[in-house]
Amino acid sequence: MLPEKEVKQTVPLESSQSKDKGKKPVRMFQPQKKKPKVKSDNQNFTGYMFISPFLIGLFALTLFPILYSLYLSFTDYDLMGTPNWIGMDNYVRMFTNDPTFWTSMKVTFFYAGVAVPFRLVFALLVALALNKIVEMAGLYRTLLYLPSVVGGSIAIAIMWRQLFGNEGAINSILAGLGLPTHPWLGDPDTAIWTLIILYGWQFGSSMLIFLAGLRNIPKTYYEASSVDGASPLRQFFIITLPLLTPVILFNTIMQVIQGFMAFTPSFVVTNGGPVNSTLLYVLYMYERAFEYFDMGYASAMAWVMLIIIAIFTALIFKSSEHWVHYEGDSK
Repeated sequence: MLPEKEVKQTVPLESSQSKDKGKKPVRMFQPQKKKPKVKSDNQNFTGYMFISPFLIGLFALTLFPILYSLYLSFTDYDLMGTPNWIGMDNYVRMFTNDPTFWTSMKVTFFYAGVAVPFRLVFALLVALALNKIVEMAGLYRTLLYLPSVVGGSIAIAIMWRQLFGNEGAINSILAGLGLPTHPWLGDPDTAIWTLIILYGWQFGSSMLIFLAGLRNIPKTYYEASSVDGASPLRQFFIITLPLLTPVILFNTIMQVIQGFMAFTPSFVVTNGGPVNSTLLYVLYMYERAFEYFDMGYASAMAWVMLIIIAIFTALIFKSSEHWVHYEGDSK
């Protein structure tokens, strides 16, 4: 039982509550809902100012030139006067009345078809070797990546021209060994191969991507297969190659695009010769635009190459459903 004093104290409380019946209870310290802050015009303007360099570059330096080149591909334009609309004449002329176009197409397909697999295979082999190296691995990666940093420059192309010239280092070495020399850049059968070797020599970026993919393969897979008696060659085909297929897909697409867009080696080393045996597509497009001032025709050539690259990229992506294996794939 409660003490008498506490019972007496409860009576006035009950009576006071009964008197206040019908009145709305007053809530003390009622929390107020915060209204969502609306960004002011100044804040929006500041945001647009920060992204304005990207927007200017996107519209002024990317979208507008692309759309304008599409318009020029249907015109006769010599960079001096006003574009003259001629419809599909550039495309008809390209496919029916320009044998040099087909020569450049043939050279480019051969160049990309040989140089791209050569670079990918060589880069993968170097990545496999680097993956086994523990000491000074960073130094080796840097040294092997250097050709890709400087390989696309004019200076390297000039050096390559000197190496394979008639009196260059390659022929000097052959002569010193008592072997017959050869005009590597003057022979139509060997000139294109000098450019292919130069393309394969710039394997650094592909090598680093392959190496990153190899480092992500768990070592437990190799340990388990070794217990089962798998040889290193079998491990490569049943573990390394399947798990590396996403990286192979990425490298293949990037190298195919670069192979079709190659320009500097053909322009500097051989200038398309001899007898157009190294006349790559982009070099011929450059000649039509800036030597013959046939910008409308060159724009049409650019769009044909864009369509070709898009088709090859789509085919590679489509075929990847059958040979690319992703982690967690249920197939």
